[in-house]
Amino acid sequence: MRSDPILYSFRRCPYAMRARLALAICETRYVLREVKLARKPAELIEASPKGTVPVLVLPDGTVIDESIEIVRWALAQSDPEGWLDRDDAGLIERNDGSFKHDLDRYKYPDRHQSDAMLHRQRGLEFLRLLDERLSEHPQLCGSQRGITDAAIMPFVRQFAAVERDWFAAQPIPHLQKWLEHHLSSPLFLAIMVRFDPWAPGDRAVTMQGCAEPS
Repeated sequence: MRSDPILYSFRRCPYAMRARLALAICETRYVLREVKLARKPAELIEASPKGTVPVLVLPDGTVIDESIEIVRWALAQSDPEGWLDRDDAGLIERNDGSFKHDLDRYKYPDRHQSDAMLHRQRGLEFLRLLDERLSEHPQLCGSQRGITDAAIMPFVRQFAAVERDWFAAQPIPHLQKWLEHHLSSPLFLAIMVRFDPWAPGDRAVTMQGCAEPS
């Protein structure tokens, strides 16, 4: 039996980011397999036929292929910062539901045949909600970062990157400060290291915490 879980991931995917953030903060040792989405390895499809990332394959063969479930599994193993104490499941669900719907149609209007400006405005309503919460404390559920911040931040990052100047000009200063704080954190920088797409026979890339991969 293998000793380490295997994570199939794609560096820029916000779902995969949240999984890597949780695995890093709990210092779970795992093998990272970066995926090229246009050429998904057969091993990924075998583990999870839907073919999306992230997918975590545990040493006993158990497969977890929902990102928030990977996050919760990782934190159940070890939660050194008490992330699970700052869990707003409803806010995460809204992020993954209506906000992600608007994000996709704002970022990819041709693919969805959508009105990008309409969905930008709808997405901004969610960002204003986050900004209001952050006006009361520096993180979404209090003074310290938690699972809610890790689950939502990668999607806010993606929304902000569509039109950076427009995002910077919006009256959401608390959210902008919160996002910049997370993007410049050692934790985030550690999980955004670049790797070539994995192929069978490649040397294993082993990750653990915020340290350099071995």
